[in-house]
Amino acid sequence: MIPTLETDRLLLREITKNDAEGIFACFSNHKVTKYYGQEMLESIDQAEAIVDFFERSYKEKRGIRWGIERKGSPGIIGTIGFNAWTPKHRRAEIGYEIHPDQWRKGYTSEALLKVIHFGFEELGLTRVGAIVFKENTASNHLLSKVGFQKEGLLKNYMYQDGKAYDTYVYSLLPSS
Repeated sequence: MIPTLETDRLLLREITKNDAEGIFACFSNHKVTKYYGQEMLESIDQAEAIVDFFERSYKEKRGIRWGIERKGSPGIIGTIGFNAWTPKHRRAEIGYEIHPDQWRKGYTSEALLKVIHFGFEELGLTRVGAIVFKENTASNHLLSKVGFQKEGLLKNYMYQDGKAYDTYVYSLLPSS
């Protein structure tokens, strides 16, 4: 079972089938998927498949994903966690999304700091990476603000709506 993490305003908790509607609300929104590398969801069944994917990924030690829930307000507003988790090499990539209704309230940075701390302290990571669309100004700014270092540019690295996009590669080390 995924451990629950807590911040001043948020609970980061295990994602269950009951969260399929919250997943769907995020991933069926073009503003969310615009720089995500994933097509918009068209059905709740697709959202349930994402919940299953997160569960399998954790069981297979390939990733860990939390639902982001505001304290006192049931239901998730987004997700955050590690993808491409490689325990042997003590590294993972961070990924997150939050519903546009909750943008610019500091929830993502609050969750990001907590998850990064968990990664370094509890999972023993020595590197957290991030891959971000060059055009995703908000996410590029957020990563820099919390201490990630831009390492380079990957040309034509991700596709969205059939079009190739360049992405930046970031890293954060425990000593950063």
